[in-house]
Amino acid sequence: MIVDLEKCIGCGTCAKDCPVSAIEIIKKKAYISDNCVECRTCFKVCPKDAVIDEVKEVPGAVFCKVCPVGCQVPPGLTGACGRFANVQGELLRNRDLLTYEEAKQNLPSPMDPAITEPLVTAVGAGGTYPDYVPAPYLVSHKREGVDVVTALTEAPLSYSGVKVKIDTDFDIGPEGSIVRFEGRPVGMVETEEYGSKILAVGGVNRLTGKAGFAAARAVAAIANQKALKLSIKGGAKLEIKVGEAPVINGEKVEKMRVGCGSATVGLFAPLFKKAADEVVVLDHHITSLFTHHAAGRFLGLTPLGIQLKYRLSTPGRYFGNHGSGWGGTDIEHPLDIVSGIDTEKTPIGAKLLITETTGQNAALFELDQNGSFQAIDLTPEAKEAAQSVAQTCEPSRVSAVYAAGVGGSARRGVTSHPLKLTQAVHQGKANLTCGGAPVFVWPGGGITFYVDVEQVQPGSFVWVPTPATVAPIEYTMKLADYEAMGGHIEALKPFNTVEPKAWSLSKS
Repeated sequence: MIVDLEKCIGCGTCAKDCPVSAIEIIKKKAYISDNCVECRTCFKVCPKDAVIDEVKEVPGAVFCKVCPVGCQVPPGLTGACGRFANVQGELLRNRDLLTYEEAKQNLPSPMDPAITEPLVTAVGAGGTYPDYVPAPYLVSHKREGVDVVTALTEAPLSYSGVKVKIDTDFDIGPEGSIVRFEGRPVGMVETEEYGSKILAVGGVNRLTGKAGFAAARAVAAIANQKALKLSIKGGAKLEIKVGEAPVINGEKVEKMRVGCGSATVGLFAPLFKKAADEVVVLDHHITSLFTHHAAGRFLGLTPLGIQLKYRLSTPGRYFGNHGSGWGGTDIEHPLDIVSGIDTEKTPIGAKLLITETTGQNAALFELDQNGSFQAIDLTPEAKEAAQSVAQTCEPSRVSAVYAAGVGGSARRGVTSHPLKLTQAVHQGKANLTCGGAPVFVWPGGGITFYVDVEQVQPGSFVWVPTPATVAPIEYTMKLADYEAMGGHIEALKPFNTVEPKAWSLSKS
């Protein structure tokens, strides 16, 4: 890479972000050393466009094909990722392969099979108040030759909410946007995950806020797999129900993208090669240009002279823009993605296929004598490529995890020493479940867990106007460990004496 010293203002951004520390600021100017691996990071981050986009061949360097960056690694040095080194002209991984025996020292010890499942679930158990009173059910039983205890209660939890995953490439609104239920703020849009939008609904600050009752009702409804209408401030209107396809702005979403534009090119490269001379896969994260992409280069294709309007990431990969167009981008008409055509590198009659990561939309164009692309009917090869993308996509659906903290007063109904219960959970001596479903317990202080709501019986979650949500919680452990933590031994009941009890208005 080369620095235009006239434009350089010596801000140091390039030096800070250079992954191999190859840039030094001298008298307010950036200078690039021979340690440069041509990763182009400096070109991408320079606020004054002072770095010239001219990758030079590095003498003795090995070209790395492990990722899209395509570093040229000089002798004795590593690439931008720090993983691969040029050792006497050969690119080698600079860390030994780790065996499972070496890795498992960081893994938790296996839980005793006797406590992996609760004796009874807390669904329908009722609650405990005040907190020092023993839990409504403390059940004992012998399992696998071991005396086991399950403590269960339906716990009101102010520290609770749901993370909602919506499989779609449709734009729903910027991250941080307010999520509304019945016009009241109950959550926000979070960071996207692969092919999905994520909402955070509830949480203690919203439950204790002015719209706390609405937030609690929304959390309980989502966790119970009920249909709900939400709106995003400055964004979309949503109709969601866990386990079903989302409806966004009145349109039912059928497909979840197979991957970003770069992944799609990599997955279907042989089909794209047969389908057209050039392929653009539109995506709001990474839009790809096939012949410039690593997949196209691997197939021996010569890059054509088509330029895209988006910001370049690495060769053949561009950062997309969010919008309501193709692939969740701002491209409403597919040809709008093309910013220029170098006819010296793009022959007359060249065919350009533009599709998206779900394969739902596809269009084919041919370069005419005037150097302009004209729409033509999809060829059988182009149809096959687009259909293959669509058929590989999963159906879109909504899913959710209930997130809560039970490290507070809810422990007192289990034991007179709450801290010992917390420690037992983190040590694997007490198994926390929610409505009988396995949970993920966060490391660190307290007991904060996630549970997939689809593994819990619908109707298990309710809300109370404190406001809070109520969840069925079980702790299962060996009797000896329960005694050691100061459990309410006097309140234990044998498993075979526990009978389900329910009161209804029909009973006199």
